Amino acid sequence: MEKTYHGSCHCGAVRYRATLDLAAGTGKCNCTYCSKIRNWSTTAKDFELLQGEDALGDYGKDWGEGNIHHRFCSRCGINLYGHGFIAEAGGAFVSVQVNTLDDASIDELVSGPVHYADGRNDNWMNPPADTRAM
Repeated sequence: MEKTYHGSCHCGAVRYRATLDLAAGTGKCNCTYCSKIRNWSTTAKDFELLQGEDALGDYGKDWGEGNIHHRFCSRCGINLYGHGFIAEAGGAFVSVQVNTLDDASIDELVSGPVHYADGRNDNWMNPPADTRAM
């Protein structure tokens, strides 16, 4: 079920609102970036940055068929969300880090399945052979 949640970084400089369906599932990716930040995210149906655009840092990667921009608070370093375009994963997206949601209960966070993506091998729609460290 879709629900609107609020999220923020640790220091509170960046705040957002996103409509999510946590029961539909969350995701973890094994690409080199997501592995380093221990990514746990979900796709936003609707996303609005409420404050802190001036505090956002952007770490982006562009390649011939797509791009992704990881957005983080430049003051406290918390990764908040990403946006971009990956054709193999369905096209344009905004994905929020579920650990930055301020008003999601533990029960809501674990209500849906966790989907694993083999981003390290650009095999976005399939899980990697080993998900233990994700």
